[in-house]
Amino acid sequence: MKILLSPAKSIDTTLSIPTPTPTTAVFLDDATKLASKLATLKDKELMQLMHVSDSIAELNVQRYKNWIAPTQLTDECKPAATVFTGEVYRGLNVASFSEDDFLFANQQVRILSGLYGILKPLDLLYPYRLEMGTKWQISPKIKNLYAYWDDKISNYLTQELATDEAIINLASTEYFKAIQPKKIKNRIITPHFKDFKNGEYKVVMMYAKNARGKMAHYAVKNRIENPELLKEYNEDNYRFDSNLSTENDWVFTR
Repeated sequence: MKILLSPAKSIDTTLSIPTPTPTTAVFLDDATKLASKLATLKDKELMQLMHVSDSIAELNVQRYKNWIAPTQLTDECKPAATVFTGEVYRGLNVASFSEDDFLFANQQVRILSGLYGILKPLDLLYPYRLEMGTKWQISPKIKNLYAYWDDKISNYLTQELATDEAIINLASTEYFKAIQPKKIKNRIITPHFKDFKNGEYKVVMMYAKNARGKMAHYAVKNRIENPELLKEYNEDNYRFDSNLSTENDWVFTR
């Protein structure tokens, strides 16, 4: 079973969470090529491209100019899952992981990324800002990041997956679009988290993001490899709702 997560926009490399030996991103060369292109942009160009504030643009211009391919653990390059922040990663809560938890997560969890393509939790990460949905004409023939990554991520997952191994899609729509499901023969299950509001069940994004991280945490802590066992997930009063679910779209309600 492989679990897909989205990255977080915010990264805090001041966090120091002990982990086993870090690993290296599989598409690091591709990430370095993107970083070198981004390093040519000025503050205003990056601000317009990414629709961010002056301060965020300035920070990331400096990041790309000072880009370091993350192959060694340093104060700036740390394992991805330990420095991403935000609701998903509050839910994932890797600060509570044991060494064995981290090793299991590194086998099972994959984080999709606009810059790195795909990351394992222990893959070293140099801080960046680049959302997968950014409307960036990378070259005359490559109109955006989806085109840049093309089928690389899907092919990589296909090579990793055993014949009967399922994908648990806990990524956002923006990031899951980087996957090409038609090229993946394995079963893809997408959990949805809904709250009862005004007479109907709705996705409340802040809660849903947190629940995605908590389901990944639940899978790691319980060493879950059989997707059916995820139906027992009951954190924060969410329960699997068989009436609202289909074969591959699983709805958890509260």
